[in-house]
Amino acid sequence: MRVWIDQDLCTGDGLCVDHCPDVFVQLEDGIAYVAEEGSPLNDPGGARSLAWVPSRHHGSVVKAADVCPGECIFIEMDLAIGA
Repeated sequence: MRVWIDQDLCTGDGLCVDHCPDVFVQLEDGIAYVAEEGSPLNDPGGARSLAWVPSRHHGSVVKAADVCPGECIFIEMDLAIGA
């Protein structure tokens, strides 16, 4: 699973950070970003900030996307090879 945030849609509520602080961060601009290995990927408004999500965080990332008031969290599922 990989995830990114469209910062143009982000309302800055921080619910994603509440649900999964290992994957989402809120920077000084008040907008949420995805993080990978503790480093924010901040390419505002684009999928170039696509962060890989460890399997232990899949459920909380999906929950964060579900509760996001800005509907700005986009999830891409990895396709299983040979399935």
